Amino acid sequence: MILDAFRLDGRVALVTGGNRGIGRGFATALAEAGAEVVLLGRTGADVECDLATAGPAGIAAAVESLDRVDILVNNAGIIRRSPSAEMSGPDWDDVLTVNLDAVFHLCQAAGRKMLAAGGGRIVNVASMLSFQGGVGVASYAASKHAVAGLTKALANEWAGRGVNVNAIAPGYIETDNTAPLRADPARFAAISDRIPAGRWGTPEDLAGALVFLCSDAAAYVHGTVLAVDGGWLAR
Repeated sequence: MILDAFRLDGRVALVTGGNRGIGRGFATALAEAGAEVVLLGRTGADVECDLATAGPAGIAAAVESLDRVDILVNNAGIIRRSPSAEMSGPDWDDVLTVNLDAVFHLCQAAGRKMLAAGGGRIVNVASMLSFQGGVGVASYAASKHAVAGLTKALANEWAGRGVNVNAIAPGYIETDNTAPLRADPARFAAISDRIPAGRWGTPEDLAGALVFLCSDAAAYVHGTVLAVDGGWLAR
């Protein structure tokens, strides 16, 4: 039965930033599909690891603490809003450290386990700003463009060894990161008017795409950046 191909029973899924927002929605969806979900985060997670400070060795140690990882979802990310001419060095570095460096080191550590086991699924979280430049978020846009490129590069190396690496690019989703945009009446109206679906998305709107990319139903899907955006990019 085709629906059985979407089940994740018996698989261990590691989700970063899963305590709230999109990450919580991802963790819930994976659990409902049958996976054993392990959360990685700064505090209050199954595996505690501060992606901003852990570095390659700390991240590797966190992943190695697990007996197995069948699915990795790189959801954790931060944003710093500032005109580019005024952006500080620390703000730039902080965003790239969490949104890109940590993503690579998590992919590397989990990928080693998956390659040794003969297969696995990695889903990175990209963005509309993997395709566009945005305004006042140069570091975030740079990091998310890089995540899209990293996803494709890893897929090229690992697809033939049973590890599927893909990404989801959420559109404008109601989360803490987008709260400043929703609080600005002019920006909120301008964004909302451009979304063909007529509304901002919710974390639940991303659940089906995630489960698909993590499942056997996506066995021949490699290196894609799947936009779940209410039609934003088509406009």
